[in-house]
Amino acid sequence: MEEQKVKNKQLENLKGMDIKAFQDDLIGWFSKEQRDLPWRKDSDPYRVWVSEIMLQQTRVDTVIPYFTRFMEQFPSIRALAEADEEKVLKAWEGLGYYSRVRNLQAAVREVNEKYDGNVPDTPKEISSLKGVGPYTAGAILSIAYGKPEPAVDGNVMRVLSRILLISEDIAKPAARKIFEASVRELIDHSNPSYFNQALMELGALICTPTSPSCLLCPVNEYCQAYHDGVQQELPVKSKKKKQRAVDLGAAVLVDQEGRFLICKRPGEGLLANLWEFPNTEVSPAFPGERRQLEDYISGLYEMEIQVAVLPERIQHIFTHLIWNILVFTGGLPEDFEKSDHYRLVSPEELKDYAMPVSHQKILKLYLDSIKTP
Repeated sequence: MEEQKVKNKQLENLKGMDIKAFQDDLIGWFSKEQRDLPWRKDSDPYRVWVSEIMLQQTRVDTVIPYFTRFMEQFPSIRALAEADEEKVLKAWEGLGYYSRVRNLQAAVREVNEKYDGNVPDTPKEISSLKGVGPYTAGAILSIAYGKPEPAVDGNVMRVLSRILLISEDIAKPAARKIFEASVRELIDHSNPSYFNQALMELGALICTPTSPSCLLCPVNEYCQAYHDGVQQELPVKSKKKKQRAVDLGAAVLVDQEGRFLICKRPGEGLLANLWEFPNTEVSPAFPGERRQLEDYISGLYEMEIQVAVLPERIQHIFTHLIWNILVFTGGLPEDFEKSDHYRLVSPEELKDYAMPVSHQKILKLYLDSIKTP
């Protein structure tokens, strides 16, 4: 029943459209105006896959240098499958959402073993891989294999909500079915790769979230929102929940040889397996943030420690929470010993360890403080 409702809604919005003319105008525009991006050099499914995972929640300009370096280090399915996770995380450092690359490597290892290094070309097989959702599966199948599968991301939902006057809340998972059904009706079976990429590109360059360039749009004559003057009101998207603020104390601890103490985060959860400076949640309402941190470090590493606070706080924003970090510094006792979960590393060695952006900021703040006379 639900599928039939989706079908009826989608058919109603497509009524009267010259689909062939729409396809020709959209693909013709993309053929001339598409950006020169490194993952568009060929249709290799592995390169398409890596680029699509990187582009989730990350801007294109940010991704380009990461993609280039990543492909240099891991140029093939086999290279990534056999790579040490520490090196993979280091190559990803700064892109955030590290579960994406851990899932990518796990899926690549399955492809290497189960499919002899060949990325599957069927919806069922490719969707079974870890971290490959409907959008990623559709992107790989259409761009790399020329299959007429929908690849519906935020750009595509925004474009189609305006063209087809779809008022469903795109923040709700159920809305995706309407857009996927619409793409299946609209997609050019002779060139699904360019069609899907053109929709994404249109959303990125022309049909932007605010102030869309409707007069420059190659398919504005088909856009119902433009003709009704309501393009600014679409898509409908409910607001996200408010981010939770967390206060943290972090310590840059250095031994007599100038080595930093770093510890490894748990293998599950936020920023899993990354390295960081010792830190803990503190309560500004409870007197003595410094003492809270000292007590935490003393209990964790079985040593007495004293720290001094740096004057500047660091803020790091995630999609669901905000870290407000108070940074401290201190020295390590001579008899401190490292273990598998915490290490002493020189400034040069520190470059080989993948650290969250927030802790890169902590390091910079510390280094700047010791430069100050």
